[in-house]
Amino acid sequence: MVAEHTVKAFDEDITRLRGLVAEMGGLAELSVSEAMDALLRGDHDLAAGVIARDKRIDQLEAEVDKLAIRVLALRAPMADDLREVIAALKIAGVIERIGDYAKNIAKRVGIIEGRKRFEPLTLIPAMNDLAAEMVHDVLTAFAARDPVAAAEIVQRDAKVDAFYDSIFRNLVSFMVENPATISSAAQLLFVARNIERIGDHATNIAEMVYYAATGMNLPDREEVLPPA
Repeated sequence: MVAEHTVKAFDEDITRLRGLVAEMGGLAELSVSEAMDALLRGDHDLAAGVIARDKRIDQLEAEVDKLAIRVLALRAPMADDLREVIAALKIAGVIERIGDYAKNIAKRVGIIEGRKRFEPLTLIPAMNDLAAEMVHDVLTAFAARDPVAAAEIVQRDAKVDAFYDSIFRNLVSFMVENPATISSAAQLLFVARNIERIGDHATNIAEMVYYAATGMNLPDREEVLPPA
């Protein structure tokens, strides 16, 4: 009976841990989407909501940390169970950083002037959509313990990087041709960089999901070299 009770308690802890990570992920995903909407519309209220939400994401991370440490100390999980707990702990930290990047984008609302004048701004929403989709899909892969989906998500990061490179070149050219816009264009570069980091962090989560599910690290991605 004691062993049965212990197993039940452990299962409940794992379910709670996964629930906290899922809640964090949902909030971070929403923030990524709403931060871009706020930027495009110049919506200060929406931006303020994204910034305020970051506190809840931080609180959830603290709960994950506390519960994961409790499980490790009291349950002494092994093998698959140990990977599950460690993955949840690490993924929560990465999700917290995604929330921070969304908050950083929201803070640019009101700083960037003349948004309609910036041609590169037409690329940024598409880049953000791709990164947000990666975040959504990797959280789904985590919930389903799906290593195949996780591996596929990793491959998408190259597209986010390509977007960033294109936006960087366009914005630099725009600043050279329009010196008066340098300040706002530099803020857009900051936004693009934050989106690029969101993609990187979605990739990091995918790698953790793959390891938690299989016990193996994902093979290194092959670097695609530009044509000579």
